[in-house]
Amino acid sequence: MAFPEGFLWGGAVSAGQYEGGWNEGGRGPCRMDYTTGGTRTSPRYVTYELADGTPVKAGREAALPAGARWASLGDCYYPNQVAVDGYHRWREDVDLFAEMGFKVFRMSIGWSRLYPTGLEAEPNRAGIEFYREMFEYMREKGIEPLVTLMHFDTPLGLEAACGGWENRALIDHFVRFCTTCFMEYKGLVHYWLTINEINNLLSLIDFFGGGDDAAYQRAYQQLHHQFVASAKAVQVGHAIDQDNQIGCMIASAATYPHTCDPADILAAEHKRQENAYYCGDVQVFGAYPTYAKRLWDAHNAHIAMEPGDLDDLAAGTVDFYTFSYYNSNVVTTHEVTDTVGGNFQVGARNEYLTYSDWGWAMDPMGLQWQLEVLYDRYQVPLMVVENGLGAFDEVVEEDGEKRIHDPYRIDYLRQHVRAMETAIANGVDLRGYTPWGCVDLVSMGTGEMRKRYGFVYVDMDDEGKGTLDRYRKDSFWWYQRCIASNGAELD
Repeated sequence: MAFPEGFLWGGAVSAGQYEGGWNEGGRGPCRMDYTTGGTRTSPRYVTYELADGTPVKAGREAALPAGARWASLGDCYYPNQVAVDGYHRWREDVDLFAEMGFKVFRMSIGWSRLYPTGLEAEPNRAGIEFYREMFEYMREKGIEPLVTLMHFDTPLGLEAACGGWENRALIDHFVRFCTTCFMEYKGLVHYWLTINEINNLLSLIDFFGGGDDAAYQRAYQQLHHQFVASAKAVQVGHAIDQDNQIGCMIASAATYPHTCDPADILAAEHKRQENAYYCGDVQVFGAYPTYAKRLWDAHNAHIAMEPGDLDDLAAGTVDFYTFSYYNSNVVTTHEVTDTVGGNFQVGARNEYLTYSDWGWAMDPMGLQWQLEVLYDRYQVPLMVVENGLGAFDEVVEEDGEKRIHDPYRIDYLRQHVRAMETAIANGVDLRGYTPWGCVDLVSMGTGEMRKRYGFVYVDMDDEGKGTLDRYRKDSFWWYQRCIASNGAELD
């Protein structure tokens, strides 16, 4: 048996896609609360009103113009405001997770639920107690919390006051938030991740296209501030509780050269350096890699650093490395006609793989390769903290019960579990696996509910209609057997 004793089987969600309750319990707003729904082929927008009341829909990363205010427009649907109502139904969900046998549950703490604007000197006690009650109940059920501190939800108050992560003032605000979390939940939480998919600041420039030098300058400067903030948080977390284990979280897609042309080989390696290794190297090794200068020079980027920043990076290295893995990509220097497109997916099609309904290459061997390459590079424990198949699910009535037959999801997960087993047998120190959206969530990319990942079906559609009731899918019972057998029973 390749999976070690004590392997952490579980699942993962984020506060913004799961909780809802966007204006309850003293919570302040974040950008996703004013982000509309979309589809695979139509984008999500942020909405606001100009000073004269004119309603505006803008690109989801747009800045708020002077004099404007964030606003919900009457003709738009905002799926994250309710999400799947985890704010009220979390206990029911934790019971389902315990029934499956979860050893760990990855979730995030909503920054604006603890600090509504991000600027407060003292935290919102209702928010503090909401998460405390959740962590205590999880522990009663034998489930270890794995907590992400920032999962795409910087409070809008900080954006308004500071302009976002280009302003290094956010470092201190983030560290104050993290310090509160470490202090308040000491003894309840031992596994922490600082910033979710931190490398998306760079990789999404590729996905959305049109990235000029100014876009890269902003991304590299924002990343520097996030690196320093993460490193400072690691130091604080270790000082508060020596039992804390604090990791990074990287979005990881296996990147292959399309041909054996040396130009393609080099292009694929450079893409991996830019989109994944750059962030992992800083957070694990505590220093910028040698190729950073080449990346900066390619876009005329000049990183403003202050004395002590590099010392903080060196002192705040992470204890373990976590990553998301859904698919692989192909890089080429040649003209190609057979391409893919859709939800965060661009470039040449890989003729050896099949693709999901959202255009993602399904590639379990790519996960094995990523695990072996990453462990060889970093030599710290690894966790796969996001993985899964977003797919259409159909509810059928059988014997008076609602059932969801999802053999396609079971097959996807089975192959990826076997890939992890092979990597462990080959020497990789893999500690845990938390498939994404263990209960159906609002998609971050498209805002849809129809793109479902969960073992648990949530009765909610893309227009916000439904009971929000939960139903076990066939994959629920499959994962229960997988966990009970420590990965041995997969059929």
